[in-house]
Amino acid sequence: MTKEVFNPSNFIYNIINENLADFGGPKIYTRFPPEPNGYLHIGHAKAICLNFGTALDYKGLCNLRFDDTNPTKEDTEYIDSIQEDVKWLGFDWQNRLFYASDYFQKMYDLAVGLIKAGKAYVCHLSPEETKSYRGTLTEAGKPSPYRNRSMAENLALFEEMKSGKLPDGTCVLRAKIDMSSPNLNMRDPVLYRIQHARHHRTGDTWCIYPMYDYAHPISDALEGITYSLCTLEFESHRPLYNWVLANVEPENQCRQIEFARLDLTYTVMSKRKLRKLVEEGHVNGWDDPRMPTISGLRRRGYTPESIRDFCHRIGVAKSNSTVDLAALEHCIREELNLTADRVMAVLNPLKVVITNYPKDQTEMLSVENNPERPESGHREVPFGREIFIEADDFMEDPPNKYFRLKPGGEVRLKAAYIIKCNEVIKDNQGNITELHCTYDPQTKSGQNESGRKVKGTIHWVAKEKAVQAQVKIYDTLFTKSNPEDTEKEKDFTEYLNPESLKIIDNALVEPSLTRAGIGKRFQFMRTGYFIIDQDSTASKLVFNRIVSLKDSWAKQQKA
Repeated sequence: MTKEVFNPSNFIYNIINENLADFGGPKIYTRFPPEPNGYLHIGHAKAICLNFGTALDYKGLCNLRFDDTNPTKEDTEYIDSIQEDVKWLGFDWQNRLFYASDYFQKMYDLAVGLIKAGKAYVCHLSPEETKSYRGTLTEAGKPSPYRNRSMAENLALFEEMKSGKLPDGTCVLRAKIDMSSPNLNMRDPVLYRIQHARHHRTGDTWCIYPMYDYAHPISDALEGITYSLCTLEFESHRPLYNWVLANVEPENQCRQIEFARLDLTYTVMSKRKLRKLVEEGHVNGWDDPRMPTISGLRRRGYTPESIRDFCHRIGVAKSNSTVDLAALEHCIREELNLTADRVMAVLNPLKVVITNYPKDQTEMLSVENNPERPESGHREVPFGREIFIEADDFMEDPPNKYFRLKPGGEVRLKAAYIIKCNEVIKDNQGNITELHCTYDPQTKSGQNESGRKVKGTIHWVAKEKAVQAQVKIYDTLFTKSNPEDTEKEKDFTEYLNPESLKIIDNALVEPSLTRAGIGKRFQFMRTGYFIIDQDSTASKLVFNRIVSLKDSWAKQQKA
């Protein structure tokens, strides 16, 4: 029977299509195997999209499997967060949730089989001695003095390891492969180590735990995985992956294929470094909107659609490269331009009194929600004698071609009237406290009877029913585009950006925003895209800036 192939969109699909054309083969079966020792980040999002996406494209299956082989670093908090992240991105493993710990007994039995076949032995070398015996890239290793123990002695020692009679670090189980191999991973790698630590699923049942390079291929084989898609750092591990399968599950049909990991400018992708940022208080938790974690991006205001779009656009490559942060920002900016309602918010308020507007009058003006989406309709906002504009929208001594408000100058208030600045009011220190303006009642938006036009249009918020809000402006977490590429004497945290978070406590927004729920995204006119943060309450709105309206950061780098 001819297998259905998918139009090639990357080199992995080309390989799958060639295999299907030449051999037919089983249903495409992939897996996403995270370690539950931290929160997922944008790099994992690429792996999630690739593994689940490949299965979907070929009408196959994809498992979610936790590689829970190191209980000292794992936590159910991470397991819960990983499941939430995968679901949020839009993927479903259905009833195929697995753990490496599901197979601990089977892995142990297979290890006993390796010992009986003369392909594994218990080694008492210390970690330092093991490293010394291993050799270098240019020098072959030398055999461990314990390499030729008898099968009976190895079986007895391995049983002692399992029964808890030996303390941590006493010995390990190693594969007997080739100490002269040019691939250091094949020089008798460790398969099991002693670790007296309680496991979150198996409790105290085990005190020996398999290494990743042993557990991973066996788990793949037991689940019937056909394509084990890994990042490039596992390329040199592929011979060991194949050795394990050939010696314990020779009938398997799994193939490991490596692809380039995702690196993003102005951030770090190492779980160890991300954990350091959290534990040392450089950020406010794993979901801090400055973090590249999926939970951080979610709280920042990114959508699953924008992240999937980003992963699709950057593609799948065979060699590592670094993607500019601007590419990710472009994806969310492009989406929100179409979907986010435009609202008026003033982050640095400057009071304007319209002296010829009736003191006790308030009128409701119609404002378009989104010009890119006419079906989104209009809403009404209050307008009155006293309003607030952005302080940056007024200059007392402006340069040429300044089209915002200035003494004697005119601007149009968005969806309202044309106003003219007549007087600048200052305090005793010379600071501008308010502007006195007049309006032309014949210039109402949509009903401009005078036909007059001005070049500048600015947004505003009426004092009547204005809502005070806290606004958080986020910038890149690091000042260096590649903070992981540090000098030896420097720590990557030395490149943390002290301006990565700016909090504005006295912003004013239009009253319609009090009816929006947590997680609702908006475009603040002429300012950027924002989301209502989970810290918002009935008495206090909190907004996170998702991204600016334009790619100002990239432009600064080119300047």
